Parts: sequence; C-alpha cells; structure tokens
Amino acid sequence: MTTKQLIDMALGYAGISKAELAARLGWSPQTLSNRINTGKFTVEEWAAIGNAIGAKVRVTFDFPDGQHIE
Repeated sequence: MTTKQLIDMALGYAGISKAELAARLGWSPQTLSNRINTGKFTVEEWAAIGNAIGAKVRVTFDFPDGQHIE
C-alpha cells in the first residue's frame, strides 16, 4: 500500500478532507499534497497526522524471535 492510499483510506474513515487535514497540521493544502505524493514523512509527522485525525500511529519492528521494538 502506498502512502497516498494509506492516508486516503484513513481520511475517508475519519470523514476528513485533505484540506481539513492540512489546516489541522498548519500546512498549506499544496504542501500536504506534495508530501503525500513523495510519501516522505518523519515519524513525528506521522504522529501529528494521526493526532489530527483522531488516530494512533504506531511504527514497530517485529523480529522473528518475538521481540518488538516500538
């Protein structure tokens, strides 16, 4: 799944437009669109997006031996 698809699905579920997300992040709609198209976000930006849409974003590493690093 691409970053664009992931964000589009999350926004659809949350009932929030990209323009509204951009406003909640303090970004211009064009900045958000450019960032979505490149798919490059920092972990902190992912957390801010999650917060803006009322969701928790988790980044984890799951190893075969059962170890999880979050």
